[in-house]
Amino acid sequence: MTIQYPTIAECVGRTPLVRLQRLPGNTTNTVLVKLEGNNPAGSVKDRPALSMITRAELRGDIQAGDTLIEATSGNTGIALAMAAAIRGYRMILIMPDNSTAERKAAMTAYGAELILVSKEEGMEGARDLALSMQAAGKGKVLDQFANGDNPEAHYQGTGPEIWEQTGGTITHFVSSMGTTGTIMGVSRYLKEQNPSVQIVGLQPMEGASIPGIRRWPEEYLPKIYQAQRVDQIVDMSQGEAEETMRRLAREEGIFCGVSSGGAVAAALNLSRELEHAVIVAIICDRGDRYLSTGVFG
Repeated sequence: MTIQYPTIAECVGRTPLVRLQRLPGNTTNTVLVKLEGNNPAGSVKDRPALSMITRAELRGDIQAGDTLIEATSGNTGIALAMAAAIRGYRMILIMPDNSTAERKAAMTAYGAELILVSKEEGMEGARDLALSMQAAGKGKVLDQFANGDNPEAHYQGTGPEIWEQTGGTITHFVSSMGTTGTIMGVSRYLKEQNPSVQIVGLQPMEGASIPGIRRWPEEYLPKIYQAQRVDQIVDMSQGEAEETMRRLAREEGIFCGVSSGGAVAAALNLSRELEHAVIVAIICDRGDRYLSTGVFG
């Protein structure tokens, strides 16, 4: 008998969907979280990272020996570093220098080269530098913010998985918004199955700093974002996101990052207003890449 062993790339996706047991309290609702930290490189970004590289290869946009460039705040960079290692590309990642030490170390462990911009320049500055490097012929930008292969990964994978795992009973989907790839792809799929499914996006309140999600200035709004695909946008405070993140670890055994805490906080707030709902929130990464910040106390 010949055993077909999977490659690491084939282990991306098909993540667990689990029920919260304590945080929702006494309710008729079912609050579920999708554990995207179970992906090989530890986040939901494994899906679009692999999608952007493999689909670019199929189109002939990139080929062996090319240098790839991407602006990232962390999770996409780690995922792209992994995907580039799998497929054999040189990977240059540009990120704000206030990203966590764990994220930087993970990227270099996969062999990526890092270029840091200041906290003040932020992701906008990182995106501008990536495009200027591409214009100078130093590599090819995948551009997760404008690349349709980003939401396509979630339309083909995350959305169908959630629909199947809930048996088509999902009523509300909650996701933090960074590049917006997750919410765009999942919304498109779920609305095709049932237009009444409510799509809830999360952004930080003015002044809040939640890793991985942004309130984008109009001129930097991701090109893949389509406002009509989101039914409600929730402004999340940093304090509530962090406190829910800590409670998830201590009361549910789910160790995740701050944006995941925010998504679950929004799901729990929704649950207090609803009855007999099936609410799914995305746990986009694991908490171990935030330990050096002291956010877990």
